[in-house]
Amino acid sequence: MPDEEQDIIPRVEEIAFTGVLIGTLDQVMEKLSNIPFFSLKMDKGALNIARVESRDIKKRPFLFYMINIRPEGVSVVYSILPDTSEKLRRLYIIKSLASVLSIISKQYQIDYQKFFQYVDSSIDDALNGMSASYSNMFNKYDALLMEYRELKKQNLELGTSNKTLVAQVSQLDNDNKQLSEDLKALQTYSDETLMAMIEDWIETHNSSIDVTEFSQNYKLAAPRVEQILNKMVSLGYIEVRG
Repeated sequence: MPDEEQDIIPRVEEIAFTGVLIGTLDQVMEKLSNIPFFSLKMDKGALNIARVESRDIKKRPFLFYMINIRPEGVSVVYSILPDTSEKLRRLYIIKSLASVLSIISKQYQIDYQKFFQYVDSSIDDALNGMSASYSNMFNKYDALLMEYRELKKQNLELGTSNKTLVAQVSQLDNDNKQLSEDLKALQTYSDETLMAMIEDWIETHNSSIDVTEFSQNYKLAAPRVEQILNKMVSLGYIEVRG
């Protein structure tokens, strides 16, 4: 029986806007050449900007997008994974396109009126399609994030107290053990809290995470951290580079 993953084919969509080349495509390419994770190629009077976000088991592009810049217009071809939100995927692609256009704004401009209308329509479509349960999930996430930050503050305070107690006389040993148990209890995080911790870590570590360093810092098992990372990737909260 063939592997089921071989039968999974992502859907591909395209969006396009008219544009005007103010400089040259070589200048546009030079502006974008230092952006990591982009593959640039000049082909028949057009500049192709590709990013492969993930590959299938045969190392073929699976989740990807390609921006094609021509003197008369720009288009984006992108894939959408099965069983994922095409509305949220479209918003991510628009965000990526806007980022590229902002970098080359002195060399290339599109019909911004139509572009902004498309952005407005896409955002409105995504918001209208958001269910009550989806909104409740984000409300719970915000509450858990606040809880995590408070626990992090308490963790630091307990760490300082622990260092002081270690230096005290032996009759305080029992109190010190109790504080250590409290600290261990605080480090038993739920999936939601651990996801918030990982996002906070990524924000403060240049959009990256070292599983070993993170696990040692919070005294967690590395497989547990890897499990949550995989869950966050599948939910679209983070993406794998390279």
